[in-house]
Amino acid sequence: MDGAQSRPEVAPPTGWFHSLSLPGGETTQGVKSAQVLGVEAEVVFKHGVAGKRVLDVGSWDGFFAFEAERRGAAAVLATDHFCWSGEGWGTKAGFDYAHARLASKVESLDIDVPQITPESVGTHDVVLFLGVLYHVKDPLQALAHAASVTGEMLVVETATALDVLPWPAMRYYQGSDLGDDPTNFWAPNRRCLEAMVRDLGFSRVEMTGHPATKPHWRAPELYWKHNRVVMHAWR
Repeated sequence: MDGAQSRPEVAPPTGWFHSLSLPGGETTQGVKSAQVLGVEAEVVFKHGVAGKRVLDVGSWDGFFAFEAERRGAAAVLATDHFCWSGEGWGTKAGFDYAHARLASKVESLDIDVPQITPESVGTHDVVLFLGVLYHVKDPLQALAHAASVTGEMLVVETATALDVLPWPAMRYYQGSDLGDDPTNFWAPNRRCLEAMVRDLGFSRVEMTGHPATKPHWRAPELYWKHNRVVMHAWR
């Protein structure tokens, strides 16, 4: 883990995913706009993180980790591997640059989801698992790793599919079928997502449609398309 002690003075990197607002009026032009990130954050953090220990899995450029810190989290650990040093197209340069510019105390650790355990990262009051589930080849096992380090609340943002079906189901995407991205594999329906986290020990579940995505699960011609959802699950 590295804390606030490492803040190199470097030029802004390129290839941002998150659009971040930094001191002095500086903004980064990421693939995901500041507007979308803003409305996502209102849903993700609607139950508050003030005074909580927060783990952000799949942090990438760190928007949600830094936002948790801004909203008063007692401690924040950002983790990633896929985008920082794995097969994803991102790097950790954006996170490190924003970390320095914000004088952030967020800690970071390059670790892949299968290695996340209480021994490797500790336990946290709130675990953010945002935009990760559809990138893993074993989604139930990935959720199990996230659950194992969650003390109170797990927040999952993911693509869903087959939401019209009356039973738990999950769709597998071959090749680049989901978002023209060959690293996207699975999209559960809402019933499946809830069933998985309940089997992992969560007793209360709340589902919120992604605020920047128009739902279409009631449109017959679009039954098999994917939606997005933010799920909050409590022990």
